[in-house]
Amino acid sequence: MGKVVVVIGPGSIGQAIARRVGVGKKVLLADLREENALAAAKTLRDAGFEVSTAVVDVSSRQSIHELVEQAQALGDISGLIHAAGVSPTQASPETILKVDLYGTAVVLEEFGNVIARGGSGVVIASQSGHRLPALTDEQNKALALTPADELLTLPMLQPDQVSDPLRAYQLSKRANSLRVMAEAVRWGKRGARINTISPGIIITPLARDELAGPRGPGYRRMIDLCAVGRAGTPDEVGNVAALLMGPDGAFITGSDFLMDGGVTAAYWFGELAPAT
Repeated sequence: MGKVVVVIGPGSIGQAIARRVGVGKKVLLADLREENALAAAKTLRDAGFEVSTAVVDVSSRQSIHELVEQAQALGDISGLIHAAGVSPTQASPETILKVDLYGTAVVLEEFGNVIARGGSGVVIASQSGHRLPALTDEQNKALALTPADELLTLPMLQPDQVSDPLRAYQLSKRANSLRVMAEAVRWGKRGARINTISPGIIITPLARDELAGPRGPGYRRMIDLCAVGRAGTPDEVGNVAALLMGPDGAFITGSDFLMDGGVTAAYWFGELAPAT
């Protein structure tokens, strides 16, 4: 039946990765909004890819499980690209935690149960997770190892602790990298690999929402003052993902790759450092 690459969130970044790792495979594009999946499918189909679509709500385990079953009906799942999520401008803290944190944990768990030997995956996290102050060892372990369906009951994630959308987003993205590190152990027992990429400001529709929103001036300041002096492109993220998911990245798993043009470096040690 062949090999299947599943793309959850087939936006600009998801498509860029799929173009590099989906050649000769069946590509299943899944999105909360069917029209988004269909539009991405047309683009990739017109470029010569074998594509099908699905609707998925990553905040629902049942929906993710149904996506796994649909993918398995197409063939062996050899690749996972998880690029779905919501930003601080788009959603409340509660929704961000449910989609970006809990949803990612369930995706890793459900696909980790079936990923084929030799398979690989990438989760798109964010530079924001690297600007969160250090958590305690206990908090790190809780985010990495708490059963997915119990994650949102953790004291550190309750409304009185997380009332700001940006903090919810930062916690979610830090949790993504921790969760992937822990899941890499389990995926490895199946002969598969999983990593995160933490991009900086990549020009996508989501980034344009942020640039046009209340945090726009801060985003433009990050672009102007980072070492590279510009935003990134989806194709640049695709290049890193292709390395991680392909044979040249066969020794890499459980790792997080920060690619932000130097924004985080400037935040901790340069002109973007917060006033003390």
